[in-house]
Amino acid sequence: MIADAAGLGATLICTPEVINCVSMDRTHQAEVLCHQDDDPTLITLKLKAKAHGIWLSIGSLALKGGADGRFVNRSFLINPNGQIVATYDKIHMFDVQVSEAETYNESSGYAPGDQAVVADAGFAKVGLSICYDLRFPHLYRTLAKAGADILLVPSAFSPVTGASHWETLLRARAIETGCFVLAAAQTGTHTARAGKARKTYGHSLAVSPWGAVLADAGTEPGVTLVDFDTDDVSKARKRIPALAHDRPFGDP
Repeated sequence: MIADAAGLGATLICTPEVINCVSMDRTHQAEVLCHQDDDPTLITLKLKAKAHGIWLSIGSLALKGGADGRFVNRSFLINPNGQIVATYDKIHMFDVQVSEAETYNESSGYAPGDQAVVADAGFAKVGLSICYDLRFPHLYRTLAKAGADILLVPSAFSPVTGASHWETLLRARAIETGCFVLAAAQTGTHTARAGKARKTYGHSLAVSPWGAVLADAGTEPGVTLVDFDTDDVSKARKRIPALAHDRPFGDP
């Protein structure tokens, strides 16, 4: 799909969250996950970015090497030379009970990050985030104030929360910050060697700084192309300069 997208003229290609292993089985993860320098997905995709001469957002990889023996959920921005320009470890852990039948406890296996990241991709500055971070608007406001023109939100969203919240939250983050939001998302049913399969919502979205949905990839895997002009960022912020209107206030 990266080759297909590059062949169609894509210059920035975004992938979803945990593209090397979608699993909630900690034993399985311990068997198959690698440290960053040894991860075969990262090694291969760095070569692909160089071969196609594209910027590549590896939405995230599940990797060994976190605190207390836990894994990390790490995003990468790769330049057209195949070099890692920036990494970001997911800050907010998805510890929720969506329903009686659907519970997640990400922090049991993953150590959270503690550093916000904005990277310079030449044509724009890019703010990195992952999935559940989407529910914490102060992170995105911080990224925008640090110069981000594009916010990346690679995800593996639950079908239940996705149907209710996904588009609304992504459009809100774009409107609040005046940024483009690019959210590549896992989709469909992910089989498991043992236990329950996992399902994800899909609907990868691209949203303009004014909050308009530029593309919705639906629920079938594939490539979605979108054209955008980063000048639209300054235009939106000129119309509604909310990032410059913060005022201090006391706690209630």
